[in-house]
Amino acid sequence: MSLKPMVADVTARITARSKATRTTYLERCARAAENGPGRAHLSCGNLAHAAAAAGPDQDSVALERAPNIGIITAYNDMLSAHQPYERFPELIRAAARANGGTAQVAGGVPAMCDGVTQGQPGMELSLFSRDVIALAAGVGLTHNVFDAALFLGICDKIVPGLVMAAATFGHLPAIFLPAGPMPSGISNDEKSVIRNKFATGEIGREELLRSEMAAYHGPGTCTFYGTANTNQMLMEFMGLHLPGASFVNPNTPLRDALTRAGVKRALEITARGNEYTPVSEVLDERAFVNGIVGLNATGGSTNLLIHLIAMARAAGIVLAWEDFSDLSQVTPLMARVYPNGLADVNHFHAAGGLGYIIGDLLSEGLLHDDTRTVAGIGLARYTQEPKLDANGEVRWEEGATESLNDRIVRPAADPFAPTGGLRLLRGSLGSACIKISAVKEERHIIEAPVRIFHDQDAVKTAFRAGEFTSDFICVVRFQGPKANGMPELHSLTPLLSVLQERGLKVALVTDGRMSGASGKVPAAIHVSPEAMDGGPIARLREGDMLRLDAVAGTLDALVDPAEWDARTPVVADLSGNAFGLGREMFAAFRNVVGSAETGAAVAV
Repeated sequence: MSLKPMVADVTARITARSKATRTTYLERCARAAENGPGRAHLSCGNLAHAAAAAGPDQDSVALERAPNIGIITAYNDMLSAHQPYERFPELIRAAARANGGTAQVAGGVPAMCDGVTQGQPGMELSLFSRDVIALAAGVGLTHNVFDAALFLGICDKIVPGLVMAAATFGHLPAIFLPAGPMPSGISNDEKSVIRNKFATGEIGREELLRSEMAAYHGPGTCTFYGTANTNQMLMEFMGLHLPGASFVNPNTPLRDALTRAGVKRALEITARGNEYTPVSEVLDERAFVNGIVGLNATGGSTNLLIHLIAMARAAGIVLAWEDFSDLSQVTPLMARVYPNGLADVNHFHAAGGLGYIIGDLLSEGLLHDDTRTVAGIGLARYTQEPKLDANGEVRWEEGATESLNDRIVRPAADPFAPTGGLRLLRGSLGSACIKISAVKEERHIIEAPVRIFHDQDAVKTAFRAGEFTSDFICVVRFQGPKANGMPELHSLTPLLSVLQERGLKVALVTDGRMSGASGKVPAAIHVSPEAMDGGPIARLREGDMLRLDAVAGTLDALVDPAEWDARTPVVADLSGNAFGLGREMFAAFRNVVGSAETGAAVAV
């Protein structure tokens, strides 16, 4: 089927908007490629240092006998999603040797767990860690002895940071190797009930901890459809994974076979072979449009509204929130995975998963089918699913062409909702975004007086004191990137959900972020300009009437315009954000970071 007009129009708009920056970027990548493999330009001393610890691969690395892969790893054994990567370097080195190549760990990058830092001071460094990851990966690759790169990363900021680095080194081929989700634990519905009971004081911390440990119980990615698993979806839609690689569980024969296949493919697509596929040719405007369509079709994390913009900037492409909103209007919601449903990603994968959704979206003209991917030309390759052959290696066969569970996955012609649920809001408060795929229709418009807070702990204190007894809009400001690093405010979700279940009309408005696990409470997030920049959100006063209208796409203070214009923005005491748990080391980041609308980035 031919491409839907809106998809074509948004792609053309992005291409035109990006012409100057994309042209400069591609010229830079072409010059780097023309120089040939980096080792050819190194001195003997340089090469000796690079090969000194390569063991049996020493001669091959030093004498340039084979393509050499650089591994950038986010391994640590505190993060369940990244613990399986402990085994990967040796698997990769062995697979490289078996296929006529070599591989070296080029460097490690930090990988913090938002699940550990949620609601804690460390969350104020979470978004900045994305740019640190990009910078750290760049340090590893700048040794310039590699013909391709393999990136080992999964979670919230890790994949976006690694993609930013991969795009910056766009002359190199790169493949992302996932580790997979942990097997299913207790149901997400049960977990949500327990959290709400704890918020209301019905149960204690011990019972809550037992529930959480039953949910997060072993190696692998958390199984809800938050930012980490949204990242994995994007890597397939954008052609940086091997087809069907995202949701195969860790430490299984198929997972190991996929890792070996990724190494083999990385060697095949270097400039030394006949299928040279640099990242700069994979990450083009069409790939980013495909990623945004995938985000909408699966009800993915709102964090990607920031991350995709930063990732694209690294590739010379300029995305805007309106691109996400416009594509949402023509993209049906095809999946219900927690928090937008009761299923987890293992259930989603079993029901047909990404291969089914990509195939159906292609048939509806909602995806570019002619993109270049690490698997070859054409996104249709990603409708296939991996299986083990008799030798324990991967073969790809036709994937699901029908949903195997229509409570989890539905065709585009009969979706859960006609649109993806992402909305751009504009009005007297500036710009903001909202995700309504899990918000009931009667809550798409909220008009109520505001309660204003300058940190999430103050909201929790007011909740425990029983202050919320009528409809209200909770405004949590001075949470933007310049104020305190733009932390997620996910810990407010249980208490706002409790108030909503009590029959109150509630909403959240913030210049901060919400977790990819949020959804049922209407939340206008990423408000820009942020309060720290004197944005209109800093003009709000306690009790002002505010209207959040996700139908019309507006966010307005219902205040007399003359009075509104005359107000002086509030200035907050943010000295408490400046130190403790490493926050003092990120003062420079807070001083130079861009706005949420431009990706809240430092490195690009």
